[in-house]
Amino acid sequence: MQNRFIASLIVVAIAAAAVTAVVTMRIPLPAQGAATPTRTVDGKPDFSGIWQALNEAHWDLQAHEARPGAVMQQGVYPYDYVKVPAAPVLALGSAGGVPGSVGVVEGDGQIPYKPEAAAIKKENAEHWIDRDPELKCYLPGIPRAMYMPYPFQIVQSTNKIQMAFAFTSTARTINLDQVEPPPDDTYMGHSVGRWEGDTLVVDVTGFNGKNWFDRAGNFHSDALHLVERFTPITRDAIQYEVTIEDPKVFTRPWKISMPLYRRLEPNAQLLEYRCIEFVEEFLYGNLRKRQLVKRWEGETMIVDITRKVPPADKLHDWYRR
Repeated sequence: MQNRFIASLIVVAIAAAAVTAVVTMRIPLPAQGAATPTRTVDGKPDFSGIWQALNEAHWDLQAHEARPGAVMQQGVYPYDYVKVPAAPVLALGSAGGVPGSVGVVEGDGQIPYKPEAAAIKKENAEHWIDRDPELKCYLPGIPRAMYMPYPFQIVQSTNKIQMAFAFTSTARTINLDQVEPPPDDTYMGHSVGRWEGDTLVVDVTGFNGKNWFDRAGNFHSDALHLVERFTPITRDAIQYEVTIEDPKVFTRPWKISMPLYRRLEPNAQLLEYRCIEFVEEFLYGNLRKRQLVKRWEGETMIVDITRKVPPADKLHDWYRR
């Protein structure tokens, strides 16, 4: 009986293998040249389209474990791994958590902060809600705009490459010709590009120093200098690399890298996320004569909100961050 059962299994396995072979043979091969990037009339790789990063770099460039919230407080026991979400994010449950990541920082995975800058980074992380420019809908800067969880569009010509971002209707221009630099430093910097074979190399300077790299408090100064490299992998994927240099904040240059993917939906288009209209109460609600948002009550939780106005210059400093 056992031998008959084993024989039956062998017959089934052979039949399954035959079916698999037939199915495998029937899968159509990719069209010839499907992996080859399309090109512009001047022979350069054509990056025109809608793109998006698919990673967790917008939370934290470095490798990190998942945690219950972006802002935490001490739990029952005095250990970091048993901290609990702080009051501002507690009501969000799992939606307020931070997903883990293997990170995008190359080499040893560490960001080489100077000691005094490392202390500021730590404070930034602890005061994320107060300090992150993203929460105020400020322009995200480069490279942060490239890996935020929103799509962006590239329109390419022979002497300019225009990028439009969904988040707060941000835009940047990569100049492939000679232009005068802007009269003042900006959030998005000044981008000058050139081609090295099929790789677009972009030199970015002129930052005002008010941006962060991510939601973990990683930051830079107005001395930031970036060298971006856009290298086509296929027609639907770009390898994006950035060398970061800032002598005021870091002890040496360091590098991040990640792929960017083309959005392939047949109706893909860039939709605006004009968040400045959504954060007016967050930004200015504390200046109202009568507080508008005071209380939220759910089935298991009541959240009472008390707004305050920082004294003297601290109020202006909060908006300038």
